Amino acid sequence: MDTWRLIPLETHNGFMNMAIDEAILTSRIQNLVPNTIRFYQWKPSAVTIGKNQNPNEQVYLDALREHGVDLVRRTSGGGTVYHDQTGEITYSVTAQTRDLGKDVTAVYTSVYAAVNDALRLLGIPADFSEGNQKNCPNLTVAGKKISGSAQTIRHGVVQQHGTLLLSVDLPLMFKLLRVPFTDDCSVAAQVAQRKITSVQNELHHAVSAETVQNALAQGFKAILKVNLEKGALTQFEQALANKFYKEKFSTAGWNATGTITSSQGAT
Repeated sequence: MDTWRLIPLETHNGFMNMAIDEAILTSRIQNLVPNTIRFYQWKPSAVTIGKNQNPNEQVYLDALREHGVDLVRRTSGGGTVYHDQTGEITYSVTAQTRDLGKDVTAVYTSVYAAVNDALRLLGIPADFSEGNQKNCPNLTVAGKKISGSAQTIRHGVVQQHGTLLLSVDLPLMFKLLRVPFTDDCSVAAQVAQRKITSVQNELHHAVSAETVQNALAQGFKAILKVNLEKGALTQFEQALANKFYKEKFSTAGWNATGTITSSQGAT
């Protein structure tokens, strides 16, 4: 049975969270670290946009500033996501693609099976939705989304990062996120109430982030049939994360247009 590294729940701002994931991906490609699962939260709350999205079309920038919410561009595709400081756990899985499946769909299926098993342990029955050309695969409970994710694959290594909603503040979410069908934030929140749920909504009580983290770890162990050994970033990964933070993810150029200067070299 293979042993993967588990980086337990930690909290960073959005720029550092994306920089750390990038550092892990780069290190795994170079075969410097094992397959890795990481759990994290965001402080302050943040909005991430997909690699090819235009922030002016996806978010209300003035509202982000008003509420102290960061904006950071991911290196993965997918859509815009609001990451509440206490309302979710984010996971990232970074592994040789062959260790998760033969193709993108198989990877999504494997990872979501693990998250689904975690929800089962918490007492929540969920269903896997394969998604379509506009939407990445996700998990739903009675048709309402509770977990979404996005992926990037480089040199035979996949990184999938996704969210599991502990609770959800829809009025705040849609003060920040634009939707195509209305500019009225209250209308958007009312529509979303029929489409989005959370662990707290389903169980009718709050569940700690630590409890959910433990369930996720058990789900990944059981479904992927691996051992998880707690670890930390290597010194190389820490240095690389600091570099990506400074030269890429915290820069206006990257977050506005997805570009960085040639001298920075972070890709």
